[in-house]
Amino acid sequence: MPVHVPNTALLRTILLAALAAAPIPALAQQASTGADSTRAPASPRRTRARVRRHAPDGRRELLAVPTGGAIRLDGVLDEPVWQKTDPAADFVQSEPLTGQPATEETDVWVAFDDDNLYIAARLHDSAPDALVVNDIKKDFKEEDQDDFEVLLDTFGDRRNGYVFSTNVEGARHDRQVALEGREVNQSWDAVWDVRTRRAADGWTAEIRIPFRALRFDKSGTTTWGINFSRHIRRKNEVDFWSPVPRAFNLNRISLAGNLAGLQTGKAGRDLRIKPYVAANTIRDLGTTTRPNPRYNNAMDVGADLKAALTPGLTLDVTLNPDFGQAEADEQQVNLTQFSQFFPEKRDFFLENSGVFYVGDAARNNRVNPTPTPDEDNLLFFSRRIGLSRSGLQIPIDGGIRLTGKLTESSRLGLLSISERGDEVNPRANSSVFRFRQNLGRSGSDFGVFAMQRLNVSGPDTGTTTRRGDYFNRVFGIDNNIRLFGNLDWNSYVVKTETPGITAGDYAWRTTLNWEGNFFHGKGGVMQLGPGFQNDLGFYRRINMRKYLLDTGLRPRSAWLRAHGIRELHPHVGWDYQEDLQGRIVSKKLHTGQSWFFNNGAVFEIAANPSFNRLDAPFRPNSKMRAPLAPGGYSWNEWSLYAISDQSRAISANVRYLFGGLYNGTQQTVNGSMTFRANYKLRATLGVQRTAATLTEPNLAFVNNLLTARVNYSFTTNMFIDALSQYDETSKQFNANVRFNIIHHPLSDLFIVYNDQRILTPDSPVPGRALIVKFTQMFAF
Repeated sequence: MPVHVPNTALLRTILLAALAAAPIPALAQQASTGADSTRAPASPRRTRARVRRHAPDGRRELLAVPTGGAIRLDGVLDEPVWQKTDPAADFVQSEPLTGQPATEETDVWVAFDDDNLYIAARLHDSAPDALVVNDIKKDFKEEDQDDFEVLLDTFGDRRNGYVFSTNVEGARHDRQVALEGREVNQSWDAVWDVRTRRAADGWTAEIRIPFRALRFDKSGTTTWGINFSRHIRRKNEVDFWSPVPRAFNLNRISLAGNLAGLQTGKAGRDLRIKPYVAANTIRDLGTTTRPNPRYNNAMDVGADLKAALTPGLTLDVTLNPDFGQAEADEQQVNLTQFSQFFPEKRDFFLENSGVFYVGDAARNNRVNPTPTPDEDNLLFFSRRIGLSRSGLQIPIDGGIRLTGKLTESSRLGLLSISERGDEVNPRANSSVFRFRQNLGRSGSDFGVFAMQRLNVSGPDTGTTTRRGDYFNRVFGIDNNIRLFGNLDWNSYVVKTETPGITAGDYAWRTTLNWEGNFFHGKGGVMQLGPGFQNDLGFYRRINMRKYLLDTGLRPRSAWLRAHGIRELHPHVGWDYQEDLQGRIVSKKLHTGQSWFFNNGAVFEIAANPSFNRLDAPFRPNSKMRAPLAPGGYSWNEWSLYAISDQSRAISANVRYLFGGLYNGTQQTVNGSMTFRANYKLRATLGVQRTAATLTEPNLAFVNNLLTARVNYSFTTNMFIDALSQYDETSKQFNANVRFNIIHHPLSDLFIVYNDQRILTPDSPVPGRALIVKFTQMFAF
């Protein structure tokens, strides 16, 4: 069969234009951002007495001083302001020995001029050749390497702030934190810069943050909250300037110290406009009805706008957004009767996503990963907008988002998205409203929320959700009350409105959560009525009541530490679900023992007796000749879990399940191995394999899902990522290759290639796509 070659004239035009528009000198200049290749001599140890300032409220305090001259951002701390000013010092361990002095000295200074805030750090290290650097990509994984982090609470409200991080090679990571970590916006990006330099006794960092990149009160409040954190990875040590217990992290803003003496410049009330131009050529995967689909060429333009309406409120507008550069979903083996949860990966929906979260800490914001994410009723799930249930894109005309502080003690979130629709999906509008009011300064708050999905056009007859008069509304209230320093009470009550449903359209939940160094515990109840419907949410069952319990101990001792074990973690998790008629529909008891080792490795063994009720015939594997019959199934399952030291050049993690499955047996392996040649190149191979035998119907089946991922960072501003996946059951192979150049701050060039094919003797024509997207941010 002749191979059809797509008409690539359009792509060549846009690619050449994009490369021409990306200034090579600017790119070369940014490529040098990060660590200086030369090594500075050892810095002299301070001989004068340490000065530890404390504010009247007992917090540690650091004095910010004027620069008194120009600061050359080069990582060499030779400016007079760094030499003559007392630094923040005397860091304290959070890990492994909470409250003990840090094993390595750290000195931090803060200075300012009319336009910028400067932070300088000297991170002494007795073994400078053992510094760990694993990644230089934007928003690198902080805990796997040596790094330095800065928290700025610019409103001094002890709840909200910004975090800026860097590692030895000058990579950048920034995030926005709200409500002490219940909302963490990892996709927040600011215009800031950093230079680092290795020294004979450690490393240094110089950070410049324009005041225009931050939001703060211009009324004259010049005392900010501030804290610093440092990871010393070879020791698996975490240090803080203002002490933080090991149950928490830098996002616990109420534990920050004070930054005094600051004379702020211009607050960030800037306007940013980021237009884009994108071109693609796409051929769908061949089918029996369309064995030889042709390539379709297209070109799109659009823009994003960001404006600070007040020092606390930010408006975002997107017009004709394009998400072609978004990372592909990783496939999963699914042996349940429910749809799988796939996380959001589109930038517009990731930014400030925590503002709209209802519940306790979201999945990606948890300090301790033990509690199970409460995804049995995720009230707002942004993948319901602009994506079909199968993951196909639905065109979006545009949207607006308003987020931030409404007053000193309240937060607001508004989101409205207009879907253009297509041949299958009607034109629709999705809107979300969120409001939170702080209750005192204890970290508690009360909130209200509302959501609506409304069809703007559609047929007058046919499927209800596609009709032109269809709507779905959700209203609710929630609270997050900090009863004591470590005990939180979280609850919500929800009412829904849907045409044709008049009863049982509600949901509620209440939980208590204690998080401490030695003991953690969480218990709660959740109920969804039989008429509950939320088109913008993610939930697995209605007409159900769920009881949950998750508790455990974290003992430590010098004897354990001497034998390589940092912490033991005996724990129990219980998930019990029944319908509202009292019939059990699901239950699982997880009883486990974990060992956390000094180097960061983890090992766990657990028993998981389970029960699951099928209300309809179900095939765990698509190739089963006959389905499992409806009814209740009980089985016993054991699990082993191991994760090695992730900072090593070769690391691995594996989970092994064995025992029962429905009315038969199973063995499941889910693992991956990562190879790091250096801090630029990383490759990961993964496998998910399930071998099961069911007694009725008499059937044995095997699921194999293979994954390979390669990441290469040319510089801190140029990356390439490749992901390939093969599902043996469906014989489907997928590949996604993404090349990204950050040619100017917050401005990118993306080149993306996708490949999809069925590997059978009579395989159809592969589906292929080539996408080029160029963005340029203009700041006013």
